[in-house]
Amino acid sequence: GKSHGYKKGQNYDYFLSKSPSDWNQNFQLAQKQGYDLQAGVGFDLHSTLVKNAKANPKTNYVLVDDIVKGQKNVASLMFKSEQSSYLAGVAAATQAKQSGSNKVGFIGGMQGPVIDRFQAGYIDGVKSVDKSMKVNVVYVNSYTDAPKGQTIAKTMLAQGTKVIFAAAGSAGNGAFTAVKQDNAGLNADSKDRAYMIGVDIDQYQDGVYTSKDGKKQSATLTTSLTEVGNGLKDIANKSMKGHFPAGKTVWYGLKERGVGITTNNLDDEEKSAVKTAENNILSGKVTVKSAPDSYSSEQ
Repeated sequence: GKSHGYKKGQNYDYFLSKSPSDWNQNFQLAQKQGYDLQAGVGFDLHSTLVKNAKANPKTNYVLVDDIVKGQKNVASLMFKSEQSSYLAGVAAATQAKQSGSNKVGFIGGMQGPVIDRFQAGYIDGVKSVDKSMKVNVVYVNSYTDAPKGQTIAKTMLAQGTKVIFAAAGSAGNGAFTAVKQDNAGLNADSKDRAYMIGVDIDQYQDGVYTSKDGKKQSATLTTSLTEVGNGLKDIANKSMKGHFPAGKTVWYGLKERGVGITTNNLDDEEKSAVKTAENNILSGKVTVKSAPDSYSSEQ
C-alpha cells in the first residue's frame, strides 16, 4: 500500500481475528468498507472465504495455504515450502555431522498437505547430505499444544538428537523451550549444544538463551521462511493492472522469492552446502518431493 502512496484504513487495511468466530464478520466488514481485493491467510479460512466469495462475485479474494477450485473470483496462493525445508535439511544434516550425530528430528503439527511439504523437503535435504542419516518424525497432532511439543523435543534430545525442525505452529514453541533448557546447562562453545529450526518467520529470537558460562546466544540454526507478504504483494500489483489470476492457483518457490531460509546463524560449511543446494533447485538439477514417503520415524 505504501509503495503506491496509499493510506492504511483508507486504501488498505488489516482485519485481525481473535478467534474463528471473527472470520466471517471481518470479511463482511472489509466488503462493507469497499475493499475489492481481500486476502485470507491460512487454510482454516477456506470455507468462510468461499462463502463470502460466492456472496460477492464482483470482489476478488485470495486464499493463502489452500486451494479453492471452481470459484472464478478466488485466487489460491501456495508456497513451495518443500524447497526451503530442503535447504533447512541440508543445514541440519551438515550440523549433525559436525557434532558426530547420525540423526535429526522433525516435529509436525498435524498431518496434511501443508506440513507434508515441510516434512518431505526436510527429509530430502537431510538425505542429500547423508543417505544413512536417520530422521526422527513425531507429530503433536495439534498446532497449539506447547507442553506436548516440549515433551516430544525432550525425548528426542534424550535419544541423542541435536537438531530439531518444528513445523507445528505454537506447539513448536515448546520444542524451543526444551532445547534452550538443555543448552542452558552447557558452556557456549560446547559441541553438545542442540539446535532448533524455526518455521514461517525468522525464529532467531525464539532461540535466545543464556549459556552456563553466562553468554547469550541463539539455539536457532535457521528458519524455513514462508514469504506470504511477497506473494500477496505480487497478487495485489497484478490485480491493480487488471491481471488478477481469477480461479487459478499461483505457486511461489525459491525462484519467486516465496520461500527461503535464514543464514545468519549458519557457519561457513553450512552456508556453502545450503548455497549449493539452492543452486541445484533453481537450475532444475534437484526436484524436491512435496509429500513424504512415510509419516513413520526412521529411529
